[in-house]
Amino acid sequence: MNIYQIFTRLYGNPKHNNVPNGTYAENGCAKFNYFTDERLNRIRKFGFSHVWFTGVIEHATQTDYSAQGIAVDHPWVVKGKAGSPYAIKDYFDVDPDLAESVPHRMDEFEALVSRVHKAGLKFILDFVPNHVARQYASDVAPEGQRDLGADDDSEMAFSVGNNFYYCW
Repeated sequence: MNIYQIFTRLYGNPKHNNVPNGTYAENGCAKFNYFTDERLNRIRKFGFSHVWFTGVIEHATQTDYSAQGIAVDHPWVVKGKAGSPYAIKDYFDVDPDLAESVPHRMDEFEALVSRVHKAGLKFILDFVPNHVARQYASDVAPEGQRDLGADDDSEMAFSVGNNFYYCW
């Protein structure tokens, strides 16, 4: 087994500005569609059997996607402008930055998984269940699924029944 790890938002990003604390508009972002059949076949020909995609699950960001129904994150709880891929804000969704079309982001992701398998590679999704954004809010969760923290007692700094710690 040989694993090729990719920080998904950087792979094939056509913008090479690397502006410190830069915005999405300044620094750009790779897309699911950048992982073409040709590129995936090249990875396989290098001897890799698996591709490990880091930063695919939707995480906190300072990019405003409210027009697409995605809650805005407070800048005080987001690491940088792009956010940390380990500050998950919706376990049921993928990062809108990685899609050419935000409303069709899950379709684009599923197409990527298919291309990876078509290239004879295995797909590994980076998933760290205990790392969540402070403002966790799912816009695509299954019916009846409550957001993390929705039932917390925010008057308690710590409670075993809470998903988060609270400071006043």
